[in-house]
Amino acid sequence: MTDQQSTGPVTVDRSTASTAELVRIAVDQVIRLVKDELQLARTEMSVKARRFGTGAGLFGAAGVVALYGLGVLLAAAVLLLALAMPAWLAALIVAVVLFAVAGLMALLGRGQFRRGSPPTPEQALNSVKADVQTVTEAVRKRGH
Repeated sequence: MTDQQSTGPVTVDRSTASTAELVRIAVDQVIRLVKDELQLARTEMSVKARRFGTGAGLFGAAGVVALYGLGVLLAAAVLLLALAMPAWLAALIVAVVLFAVAGLMALLGRGQFRRGSPPTPEQALNSVKADVQTVTEAVRKRGH
């Protein structure tokens, strides 16, 4: 079996190729590898950005709709409590409960943001690390 390398339309026999040809082949392969890794990173980041944007938009729209519903519900709660106590006390109780719920939701939201970070192209980084390891091992084997 011959050790051949295809560099486009020309096939080079690596066992008889000159050092200059081998270096040119290696440079071409590294350039192609870097371009492919950058394309993978761009693709992965665009998918993540699109998902983040869609999620943020839906989250914002849900918040607006929920705000209107919450306003009506709060008015009903205040009116209900006002039947048993002064209206100012009923409103104060509802406000305290709302602030407690808002604090809990803020803590939960912070946890979700932490799970989504860091926004890095993890697959591309892992692929680059694997490529570097493969090239390093190949150089070590070829050098000995």
